[in-house]
Amino acid sequence: MEGAILAGAEPFSFPGGDVGCLLVHGFTGNPSSMRPMGEYLSGQGFTVVGPRLKGHGTRVEDMFDNTYHDWIASAEAGLEEIRKQCRTIFVAGLSMGATLALHLAGSHPDTVKGVVPICGPVFMKDFRLIFLPLLRRLVKTVPGVGSDIKDPAVTELSYDRVPLGALGELLKLCRLVNEELPRIKQPALIFQSRQDHVVHPSNAPYILEHIGSAEKELVWLENSYHVATLDYDKELIFKKTAQFMRQHS
Repeated sequence: MEGAILAGAEPFSFPGGDVGCLLVHGFTGNPSSMRPMGEYLSGQGFTVVGPRLKGHGTRVEDMFDNTYHDWIASAEAGLEEIRKQCRTIFVAGLSMGATLALHLAGSHPDTVKGVVPICGPVFMKDFRLIFLPLLRRLVKTVPGVGSDIKDPAVTELSYDRVPLGALGELLKLCRLVNEELPRIKQPALIFQSRQDHVVHPSNAPYILEHIGSAEKELVWLENSYHVATLDYDKELIFKKTAQFMRQHS
């Protein structure tokens, strides 16, 4: 049984019009990283749902037995919630949430109208990952990757440790979605920070090249690190996402 949800990490839902956006948070994070974006989109008249992925926003031990199927199920539950309220649905996500957003677009082409991945991985370029199978036998967690934010006034609410078993599941999810990219046909608005210390920036042009979308755009973020939805470029992300949703709804 999961522990109590941390204050500020609760899922959110903002009712609005019949055009909506599902906002999916990242690995070891929680809905708080997407809430400001949700509040902005709600203020623009959109319905917004921000689910909490299983094992997140409580205690790091709750991620020990997670599989990527659990996170997909959590994201799909959020998609089902917003489907009950909206006729037109977009999906956006940060980091692993972006990877899940891409998966939802590929798996639910009749439901998802467009996709907005923000600093999302479909592969990892850290050479240390080759030692992951061995390291997992020795330790359960390593220091966390949260709060990669350029703005010194902002701190991300996230776990301070990374569970290695869950990291292995994230790598499986990346491989899955990498293979799914060609079958994603919806319009795509891709954001990527040039200075990202968690997800290698080369993921974004790779996604742009391999995604099956006819309409696709890559927006480079010049003044943010990985958690861009809480960083200096957040207003740019929010405004361009709202414009993208209006354009395609």
